[in-house]
Amino acid sequence: MEKALQQNTPLSVEEKLSWLQLIRTENVGPITFFNFMDYYGSADKALEAIPELAKRGGRKRPLKIPPRSMIEKEYRAIQKLGGDIITACEPNYPLALSALEDAPPVISIFGNPELMHSPCIAIVGARNASLNGRKFAKKIATDLGNTGQAIASGLARGIDTAAHAGSLQTGTIAVFAGGIDVVYPSENQKLYDEIKEKGLIIAENPLGTAPRARDFPRRNRIVSGLSQGVIVVEATLRSGSLITARLAGEQGRDVYAVPGHPLDPRASGPNALIRDGATLIRNAEDVLENINNFTGNTLEDSGFSAFERQVIANDEPDAQSFEDARDIVLENLSYTASEVNELIRNTGLNTALVQTVLMELELAGRLQRLPGNRAMLVDE
Repeated sequence: MEKALQQNTPLSVEEKLSWLQLIRTENVGPITFFNFMDYYGSADKALEAIPELAKRGGRKRPLKIPPRSMIEKEYRAIQKLGGDIITACEPNYPLALSALEDAPPVISIFGNPELMHSPCIAIVGARNASLNGRKFAKKIATDLGNTGQAIASGLARGIDTAAHAGSLQTGTIAVFAGGIDVVYPSENQKLYDEIKEKGLIIAENPLGTAPRARDFPRRNRIVSGLSQGVIVVEATLRSGSLITARLAGEQGRDVYAVPGHPLDPRASGPNALIRDGATLIRNAEDVLENINNFTGNTLEDSGFSAFERQVIANDEPDAQSFEDARDIVLENLSYTASEVNELIRNTGLNTALVQTVLMELELAGRLQRLPGNRAMLVDE
């Protein structure tokens, strides 16, 4: 199944604002957003339906839908700062990123959007990187940049900063966990200004949002999603860089690792990746030898599991059917992720009914949708 709106679908400003309003709505994540678009066909219709869906899912207090005036203010502020917002169905949205099941429906950008369509390699690693680690990251970023590769990273201290500095002249992409105007860490303000002028900055959170702990893994999926492969230079076993590497593997991207001394904790991450099958690299040439005509996954190959909105449109179940289905779905779900297609098979309910119930439960804050077409209960 394909997403309801495919790439290369130009949107009017009003449609863009509706997309932004829908993704800024409480409890609406990327997967649910695209399910809404498949179900209703437009963001406006989804916004109209949300209050009733949330109520049916067991929501006690009204769901927070940001007023249109707030959305218009955000859009105008981005444009005033020289940026823009891009939706996942538009021609200038990066193809490789659009293949992800949980691709951000809307991204904010500052800088040169053409970089999103360049071949790209991510470089990530420790914040407390060694001098040699930073030197290596900067050199390999420069060398790869000179071959036409854009470099993506997260503007963190250490390896990220070195990678951006090394690719500033050839094309660097900084992905933010917070708002696109919130420089984190603040010591990178000068580098931020240079990237805004010469490179590209991307964020999915609203303007002015300070990054929270839970935002960094979400940021990492964009770093890897933009890229043909991810290079891990230095990282401990529990670092965010290894989360990025894991996400890259799940997204079908190459994972490269720079080996280090076994007694250095910062080498434990790359060494473990190599042990588990990542490609050991020593320089840019090693990376380039392993890139085999990567063009990004297509939407059809992404594994995105949508459902047919005409089923609901032509045969709306009655209230009792929803009530019964909700009880059955809740009985079969747990706090461990379940595969939705398996849930549908085991319950014997039709796909549209199950998907509707899942949307209700997520809007009510009782369910989380996960990549891989999975879902799990969460504490309210």
